[in-house]
Amino acid sequence: MKYYAQIGELEYVVEIEDGQIFVDGELVDVDLSRSGVPELYSMLINGRSFEVLIEEQRQVYDVTLRGEQYHVRVEDDRTRRLNEGRRGPEVPKGELVVKAPIPGLVVKVLVHEGEEIAEDQALVILEAMKMENEIRALRSGVVRKVDVSAGQRVEQNAPLLILA
Repeated sequence: MKYYAQIGELEYVVEIEDGQIFVDGELVDVDLSRSGVPELYSMLINGRSFEVLIEEQRQVYDVTLRGEQYHVRVEDDRTRRLNEGRRGPEVPKGELVVKAPIPGLVVKVLVHEGEEIAEDQALVILEAMKMENEIRALRSGVVRKVDVSAGQRVEQNAPLLILA
């Protein structure tokens, strides 16, 4: 069985075959047993002894080892393939034109040219059918150009602003 363990930016491939454990293709001698409290384990790795506290939370494990806490995300091969199929398309790099998803009235422009913005930050409030909709940034960047102003009517797919 193949697993993927991610700790921060690092990812390890863990394979378990016939009782043997391989991490990134390298055989590792591991023995793990509970040590009293349900989350506390005694672990031997290549003959070295460690006490480890492991708390599970839906595919994420908080692992405390030698006073350091690590957040470890674990996926098996099947789950990884399913999750990859669910991911949306990647947001393009370079210039990104933010367009009106629906026709409406620009109520307020929340950013200005030259402003640095974060992913998911509200950019423009667009009113359509008496409802206000926040148009948010798909990625971080800098506002290169604002094409609309408050009170302006826009059609669907009309450019609102450009991110660089």
